[in-house]
Amino acid sequence: MAENKVLVVGGGFSGLTAAVEAAEAGSDVILVEKNPYLGGRVTQLNKYFWKMCPPNCGLEIQYKRIKNNGQVKIYTMAEVEKISGSEGNFEVTIKTQPRFVNEKCTGCNKCTEACPEERSNDFDFGMSKTKAAYLPHNQAFPLQYVIDAKACKGSSCAKCVAACAYDAIKLDMKPETVTVKVGAVVMATGWNPYDATKMDNLGFGAVPNVITNMMMERIAAPNGPTGGKIVRPSDGKEVKNVAFVQCAGSRDENHLAHCSYICCLASLKQASYVRELYPDAKVKIFYIDIRTPGLYENRFYTKIKEDKNVSFLKGKVARVEQAPNGDVKVTAEDIHGGSKITETFDMVVLATGMQPTAASLKNAGVAMTDDGFVDQAALPKGIYATGTLKTPVDVARSAQDATGVVMKSIQSLRRK
Repeated sequence: MAENKVLVVGGGFSGLTAAVEAAEAGSDVILVEKNPYLGGRVTQLNKYFWKMCPPNCGLEIQYKRIKNNGQVKIYTMAEVEKISGSEGNFEVTIKTQPRFVNEKCTGCNKCTEACPEERSNDFDFGMSKTKAAYLPHNQAFPLQYVIDAKACKGSSCAKCVAACAYDAIKLDMKPETVTVKVGAVVMATGWNPYDATKMDNLGFGAVPNVITNMMMERIAAPNGPTGGKIVRPSDGKEVKNVAFVQCAGSRDENHLAHCSYICCLASLKQASYVRELYPDAKVKIFYIDIRTPGLYENRFYTKIKEDKNVSFLKGKVARVEQAPNGDVKVTAEDIHGGSKITETFDMVVLATGMQPTAASLKNAGVAMTDDGFVDQAALPKGIYATGTLKTPVDVARSAQDATGVVMKSIQSLRRK
């Protein structure tokens, strides 16, 4: 019955939390995720706040809760095309893209071994490659391979089909559309890293050893493109002198007007990655203001400030340019010194901002604020936004917010 079903749109940490909390409270749940795996941005991190846990620390618990609860129906590689109706009786159209691998997949990797084609690995932000038949990452949930239709040669090759002993690969799969009825909707589509190529002066895309903070997470991760060894992309050199550029796109009327909340914390965290791996390495953080809300002040900022090999310079970076030998030249204002400085680094990390995905929900009639986040006050009754879809927050606060939103969704079911 629609009256006791909750639709959760987005399978990141807040969406997962919403789904399992609603299911454990007795509601049937439909969970829709556009990626071939659940877990969202957290899966791409090396560690996350505040305990500095690896992603599987929190995600494994959520996955186990889903496995142990038979009331969550999962659609991966799927998006919501339309929502109509009202609180207690919504009709939702969901479109799923073909995975070309069915539920018989055992994760044996034979299809990958047989596949002759390669693709750029978007999970690693293009810093590595996978075969056209691939597992999104080594802790993917569901543990089910997927075939990239753009890279695959289809039936003209079909080596993966021959290699699969379980009849799990179906190259003739087509997109499918389903219509479901639910009583409440939880929007949890998360965020995207701001496109760093839009900031010409910061060198991303033109200077090989300028990377983003999310790329840094993948480089530092044991399952990342370098196996956790922090080296610069152009030549694999160990980095011993790294710059972090704060507010790369955030707090800027030409890009993202809002503060993205997590960027300062992320750079402090990543500075610790460098320092732990290379005891002699030096780190410089260029900042406008260091923002570490609540308990993070002492847990991160104070601790990092005490490190003599980490320095802070208050001032906006004017330009990032290529220097000889693959190095990177940074020109910035020094507000406290009242001058302009130029320094050279092995690698520069841009603390790119958090761009909400609310724009992708326009077809569902979702209202947005001027900053591009979902305007909860303008949503119809029975539809709720959670996590970074409505404001920049960290993982812990996303989970807390999702739990509260589920309570509201259950109230919607009870009212009807």
